[in-house]
Amino acid sequence: MNAELSRSPKAAAGGITLALVAFAGFPLGDAVIKSMAGDWPAQAVAALRFSIGAVALAIILFVREGSSGFRVNRPWLHIARGFTLFVGTITFFSAIYIMPLADAVAISFINPILTALFSGWFLKEKMRPGTWVATIIAFGGVLIMLRPNVAAFGWVAVLPLISAFSMATMLILNRMVSTERSIFAAQFYIALWAAIFLIIATVIGHSFVPVMTVPGVPNWDVVLRCILVALTATGCHFLLYMATMRTTAAAIAPIVYIQLLIATLISVFVFGDPIDRTAMMGGLLIIFSGLLLWRSERRLAPVVEA
Repeated sequence: MNAELSRSPKAAAGGITLALVAFAGFPLGDAVIKSMAGDWPAQAVAALRFSIGAVALAIILFVREGSSGFRVNRPWLHIARGFTLFVGTITFFSAIYIMPLADAVAISFINPILTALFSGWFLKEKMRPGTWVATIIAFGGVLIMLRPNVAAFGWVAVLPLISAFSMATMLILNRMVSTERSIFAAQFYIALWAAIFLIIATVIGHSFVPVMTVPGVPNWDVVLRCILVALTATGCHFLLYMATMRTTAAAIAPIVYIQLLIATLISVFVFGDPIDRTAMMGGLLIIFSGLLLWRSERRLAPVVEA
């Protein structure tokens, strides 16, 4: 049924539309997070956001699958997934607190290239010449983007790069557990462990790192914005899941770059960040490398007969 649906032109167009809405929604959530800079520490916001998400996913999982849905194989893999999401989230949230939103999002777009590299190293998938070329171009773009940012913000500008490494590692771990549980169970466990690690980091940071001190209970608007981010992020992921049921991943992949356009518009017109031409050139190289990788994968993808 799904195969027939994915071959329908109307369904494919619907899938692309869903993906477009989903990818457009992610930077809106990032903008909401950035709006909380100065209201509450980044690690505390991240802990609250994932705690809300974990509770919501636990309810959905229990309603759909009952108590059996919470049983898990190889729990250490889910703990590792949660840890990589914790590192990726806390570094990205910290980055968008400090840096222009567009720059942080652009640097994070090296994620697909890193995923391709890690697939070759850890999953023993063959690395094609096109992947190496795309990787070199992408890293060149990152270096160009980091130069003006390091000068302006110091080495804290490397935070989105650390986030990209963590998220790429998370995707590899996701592949390792993809056949073990339902999508709701997988999402619950990664949100649960990310929330646990973020809460621990918040407590440690509050006790020992002055800049991470949590100034009491958050205001109602901070809680409301965290709920909004949790809902929009979950909704966007669900839309992407629905999109992959209607069309191929290869057709969806290039749409991810709509995030950079929207992030740039928000960065300039909402937060008043200046556009750095050098950083823009680096961002364009990262986009070009991603499109090059997508085209290479699409050429080699098997053709499904009707």
